Amino acid sequence: MKPEPLPAVILAGGNASRMGGAKDARLLAGKTLLRHVLACITPQCGPIALNANEDPDRFAPYGLPILPDSIPERPGPLAGILAAMDWAAELGCPRVLTVPTDTPFLPPDLVSRLHENAGPEQFCLAASAPPDGQTRIHPTCGIWPTRLRGDLRNTLKSGQRKVMGFARTYSPASAVWTYAAMDPFFNINSPADLVRAEALFSASAKAGTKDCHHRNP
Repeated sequence: MKPEPLPAVILAGGNASRMGGAKDARLLAGKTLLRHVLACITPQCGPIALNANEDPDRFAPYGLPILPDSIPERPGPLAGILAAMDWAAELGCPRVLTVPTDTPFLPPDLVSRLHENAGPEQFCLAASAPPDGQTRIHPTCGIWPTRLRGDLRNTLKSGQRKVMGFARTYSPASAVWTYAAMDPFFNINSPADLVRAEALFSASAKAGTKDCHHRNP
């Protein structure tokens, strides 16, 4: 039986200091990074919300619910994951997908493969493996059980900030994407990364790659 569409939350609550702020609004091939991520996940998910701590009016064109951190002082993506869990729990959903706003090349089979690999705990994080075979976990991109939100709230209040530090306590499964040329979870953390993303986007477009970044949400 096909699972019910997952709610999804795009994580955009950080300061993005290396990008000069407002990372979600940076343009890649004429569209904001947030538009690219929406194009990737909209066909795969149910309701979508945005974790953000800035003026919500700035995000009005997207028509998304805005979820600010419930923990003060912007402690990082773990606080965004907590906001996602709380929102999904209010919707009556036992799981929620989270993705960061700086990953414009997310795979079109993201949700289906996370589902397939989640196991009985229904907790699964994305990973990618380059040609040399070394696998890298991407802990902000995955399916999280909302039953962990109480533990996560306490963890954040205790000062823990590392996403993988919290996640590994619960032994999450992983879904691995192998790639030859472009990591589908390539994330943009600096102006240099944005330049590289433009080159990757141009190369994939010339090659006729059928990927989610060619869609319009």
